[in-house]
Amino acid sequence: MTDTQDLLTATRTFYDTIAEDYADHFRNPLADRPLERALLGAFAELVGPAGSVADLGCGPGVVTAHLASLGLTVFGLDLSESMLTIARREYPALRFEQGSMLESPCADGSLAGVVSWYSSIHTPVDELPALFAEFHRALAPGGHLLLAFQAGDEALRLVQPWGYPVTLDFERRRPEFMAGLLTDGGFALRASTVREQDAALAESAPQAFLLAQKKG
Repeated sequence: MTDTQDLLTATRTFYDTIAEDYADHFRNPLADRPLERALLGAFAELVGPAGSVADLGCGPGVVTAHLASLGLTVFGLDLSESMLTIARREYPALRFEQGSMLESPCADGSLAGVVSWYSSIHTPVDELPALFAEFHRALAPGGHLLLAFQAGDEALRLVQPWGYPVTLDFERRRPEFMAGLLTDGGFALRASTVREQDAALAESAPQAFLLAQKKG
């Protein structure tokens, strides 16, 4: 088994184990985050309702459902079958599939938009170019990518969340580093936004958002 396969297995096991508690804790994660809602709204307006959008690493489907409420034709993809069970239960009208972002089922150039909402945070740094190449492959020329992640240099290690015997690292990245990888990978950067951490939201790091467009 390769290191990538080991990491995928560890990530899937982590989220399969904590899925119900995670979904309860993050039941309405956009409620107190007006900037995030505005960014998702801008993404939806740029993409428009005609094309298909993939929410890659969708978890329990909250962001997928929000994008659908904005008029987008969207589906969710996630490694964790337990997370997808919750997503299908909560949003039965939407489509959710199991799979890896590194090998998505999307045909070449089939998507008008890709959202990676805090889902690249378990990807090792040396695998990020391959991940962004996969986003690029699936997007049509001119398609948009919205990437969200925690900003910083040090990973956050979660040990036994909610008392479960699992551990996983949550990588933090510098926005300028991530933007450089995107531009090297054939994207044009359209916007870079950093929101400072909010103690009221129990955040431990600034939140970063990159909007990029596949070059035509």
